[in-house]
Amino acid sequence: MKKYWLTATTLGAIAALSLTACSSSDDSTESSSTASPTTAATSDAAVSATGQMQVGTDADVEVLKTIKWTVTDDVPTLEFDSPLTVTGSASYVATEGDGDVVADGDNVDLQVVAISGADGTVLASTYETGVMDTVPMVDGSLPPELYSTIVGNKVGQTLVFAQVDTTATVEDGDVAPAVFYAVTVTDIAVPPEVADDAADLPTVTRDDDGVPSIDFSAAKLPEGMVAKVLVEGDGAEVGADQTVTANYTGWVWDGDKFDSSWDRGEPSSFPLTQVVQGWQLGLTGQKVGSKMLLVIPSELGYGEQGSGDSIPGGATLVFVVDIESAS
Repeated sequence: MKKYWLTATTLGAIAALSLTACSSSDDSTESSSTASPTTAATSDAAVSATGQMQVGTDADVEVLKTIKWTVTDDVPTLEFDSPLTVTGSASYVATEGDGDVVADGDNVDLQVVAISGADGTVLASTYETGVMDTVPMVDGSLPPELYSTIVGNKVGQTLVFAQVDTTATVEDGDVAPAVFYAVTVTDIAVPPEVADDAADLPTVTRDDDGVPSIDFSAAKLPEGMVAKVLVEGDGAEVGADQTVTANYTGWVWDGDKFDSSWDRGEPSSFPLTQVVQGWQLGLTGQKVGSKMLLVIPSELGYGEQGSGDSIPGGATLVFVVDIESAS
């Protein structure tokens, strides 16, 4: 599957180690980490452990405590002397929140900025895309160290998270670089309403092999998101934390096709926790075997930044999705 469009903004990329980062600035307004951790560091974070203030080895947590959190033009940055690395994943609550307590199963809005520990360069940022990450707090949605310092703590908290970049090429004897993340828990999100049908949707037809085509000629852009069941399956319902195998084709509204598993000759598999929010909302609760038409507004897809050359900023996306299995 081409993750350039299915991966959910930045947090889907946390698991893939392609998240964001920030660089320091001379005109920043500094606000150093002030939280006094009340939980001892642990070497292996269990997903069931919640409300922790720091998770990781003692040495890695101490690395996180040396990083200075600063704010420039309302965007947080992390300041440290590079190169900087850790031995494994670790998370540290820099400042405690004062909002509602995040519970397991909540959908949480996060602002995320991440930095290369090798040279301090920004890798990605929700502030740049204009789309916050909305992540279901379920097993597998985030690395367990980060999950354990979000669930059980309050909205408004800021965290410094780090993990080793296992995708980097490392010469013999060299230390693998790390990626560092500035994470702010902004809200407990109420999932947007998803219509199960709308007037004048695009028309879907299929060839003899079941490959879909779409006709926008009589279609009218709906308000909000639509997840229409074209054919209902008879399998189990898809869970929010499951990995789905599906055939799909995606188009920009009233425009060109930009991706298709049918063109590649085989279905694709992906965790629902690591795809754009429109896919999470549209497929969760649907039955295996169902054939779906998804209309996804930009705020539930790729926002005002878009993705690559194929998906412009502000684009509404349309998908035909055949759910093959879920596990």
